[in-house]
Amino acid sequence: MFKKIMLSTAALALWTLAAPIGAQAADLLAIITPSHDNPFFKAEAEGADAKAKELGFETLILVHDDDANKQSQLFDTAIARGAKAIVLDNAGAAATTAPVAKAKAAGIPTFLIDREINETGIAVSQIVSNNYQGAQLGAEEFVKLMGEKGPYAELVGREADTNAGIRSGGYHDVIDQYPDMKLAAKQSANWSQTEAFEKMQTILQANPEIKGVISGNDTMAMGAWAALEAAGRTDVIVVGFDGSNDVRDSIMKGGIKATVLQPAYRQAQLAVEQAKLFLDTGKTGVDEKQLMDCILINADNAAKLETFALKD
Repeated sequence: MFKKIMLSTAALALWTLAAPIGAQAADLLAIITPSHDNPFFKAEAEGADAKAKELGFETLILVHDDDANKQSQLFDTAIARGAKAIVLDNAGAAATTAPVAKAKAAGIPTFLIDREINETGIAVSQIVSNNYQGAQLGAEEFVKLMGEKGPYAELVGREADTNAGIRSGGYHDVIDQYPDMKLAAKQSANWSQTEAFEKMQTILQANPEIKGVISGNDTMAMGAWAALEAAGRTDVIVVGFDGSNDVRDSIMKGGIKATVLQPAYRQAQLAVEQAKLFLDTGKTGVDEKQLMDCILINADNAAKLETFALKD
């Protein structure tokens, strides 16, 4: 019987101290992600968990809440528990190199998903969405929906997250080609729906003329849309990034206009498959850095979207 284990950091520490050596799993896979309050990260954990069980692993599912110190503690827990491998969506490109290197020194390979780190050669795999390509898709749709003109706002993700900068750069490499598109406001909402709601309210008060909002992820897009609805500004065009079910539903109701699907569930499963292959053979057969292309989601194909994957 396979076990799915979700414990607080404190409980894990106590369990680790109390557990006898013989209680360590022979084939334990640690899955570490940001908070499952965000459906994207929940889908990652569920995808990795399902594939791990299919391949014969026991799983240890942990959440770092985008806290680098907590992430380091969770790596210590995984090492103490005798994990064979770690699948990780990290808590910061710079802050993550040290714990990944520590795990490597302990003989535990790490397989990164969604977010890169600043170094190569310490993780076995870095499987990420082609954020630049996806951002360009989203920006092209945004420009078209805006009629190539008008003031707009941009909501950006966490500064410590490499993806935030890549997506913003991809957006602007497209949008900035259109001189009648005017950036009225650009603020970070740290990937948060609540923060995006508050930032959108402030932006609207200062810039009531805005006609569009392009967001670094769907969670912030949902927060922005809620603020726009509350202000009676459902005329404002909103485009997100991730491909969440929440934004799918909004698109189908005529709310948010588009998003960009990054295959979170499949990415996580691919990381587990590569972990299994590496543990069995000592190699994955592919490069460390791997890009997965994104797909534009709008009213034409939103009905096919389910849990960060397109149905046939």
